[in-house]
Amino acid sequence: MADPLHQFEIHKLIPLKLDGIDISFTNSSLFMVSAVLLTTVFLVGGMMRSQLIPGRWQSMTEITYSFVANLLDETVGLKGRQYFPFIFTIFMFILMGNLIGMLPYTFTFTSHIIVTFGLAVIAFGVATLIGFMRHGFHYFTLFVPKGAPVYMLPLIVPIEILSYLSRPISLSVRLFANMMAGHTMLKVFAGFTVALGIFGVAPLAVNTLLTAFEILVAVLQAYVFTILTCIYLQDSINLH
Repeated sequence: MADPLHQFEIHKLIPLKLDGIDISFTNSSLFMVSAVLLTTVFLVGGMMRSQLIPGRWQSMTEITYSFVANLLDETVGLKGRQYFPFIFTIFMFILMGNLIGMLPYTFTFTSHIIVTFGLAVIAFGVATLIGFMRHGFHYFTLFVPKGAPVYMLPLIVPIEILSYLSRPISLSVRLFANMMAGHTMLKVFAGFTVALGIFGVAPLAVNTLLTAFEILVAVLQAYVFTILTCIYLQDSINLH
């Protein structure tokens, strides 16, 4: 049976070095670029010939736009609308990356912790920066819940700070773990199907169901990452 973890290996496509630093263009880089290009084609192509009565392509782009816009309005409110491009970009990049990884002979770059951690740090950093730009040092009141007894603050404040700083870790691990576990499971059952030959009907049926489930997880994880980013943004804009 093939190694189920082999699909996560990074391969250099164009070896590059800059002052001793390896900046090679890899298979992960290739599919990141592909995700950006496919997202651009999807959005621009869907709205290029927009009509009053939208066709299927235009409907999909409008539904995606409205979904993220409504998500931002419900979590952040009107003050968050100016950050829609940032939220929409995160959602589409993760969603497209997850879905591309479901195609045979592709690479799921969201199954690597360094990629998801980078995205999480960007989301966390932008939310924190917005908080300080809007509130200055008053932003630190985020760590002091309203109505908390004064004598409990020495215990509550460190817990709040620790919880705040753990956001990029939890955000990145959630996406990475779900995508890696799902693809590993698919590979394992696919191996059983091939190894059992004509008796591999049961593993094949399970693998078909798992594939459908993994597509659902791919969409769901993009949604979860985005809504948590919106919640962090809500804390930065409105505090408690």
